[in-house]
Amino acid sequence: MKKLQQILLPWIIIILCLVILFHVYHHNNGKYSESDKGDPLPSNLHPTVEANKNRLIERAAKKNIDVVITEEVRSFKEQNRLYEQGRTRKGNIVTYAKGGESYHNYGLAIDFALENDTGKIIWNIQYDGNGNNQSDWYEVAAIAKELGFEWGGDWNNFKDYPHLQMTFGLSINQLQQGVRPKVD
Repeated sequence: MKKLQQILLPWIIIILCLVILFHVYHHNNGKYSESDKGDPLPSNLHPTVEANKNRLIERAAKKNIDVVITEEVRSFKEQNRLYEQGRTRKGNIVTYAKGGESYHNYGLAIDFALENDTGKIIWNIQYDGNGNNQSDWYEVAAIAKELGFEWGGDWNNFKDYPHLQMTFGLSINQLQQGVRPKVD
């Protein structure tokens, strides 16, 4: 009997540890919402992303920078179409994310550009429309980062200068499995 206890006790401890880890991983201290079938894909930006997008536009305007939001939520189909660009469709490669692999697909990302005084959209990241000898693009990115956005211009492998995202600590894999940031 004692020998059986010596064999079973480590296994019981391992199983209990796995159950605890599973519980912690799936409940995330109430930070995320999750259902057995996965929450549906959003059709709008997450409210925190929306609020910070609006703050970004307001703060940039105070520096005489006109920010234009060029993309928000994107369907998987739209994402796949962008992914095809530069591969099976004409144009330059603009993304390495297929449908379901972008924070845009989950309402957690936006893309922006600048607008000059004549209404022309500016994609030049060196543009200094407010004349303060600083790139307006980098000024906007700095404001965005203060608001909690991650900026694609900081990425090492693929610089995505128009891209801003708020991940809420969630990976794409978690989002694909139906985990969503809670809405306060």
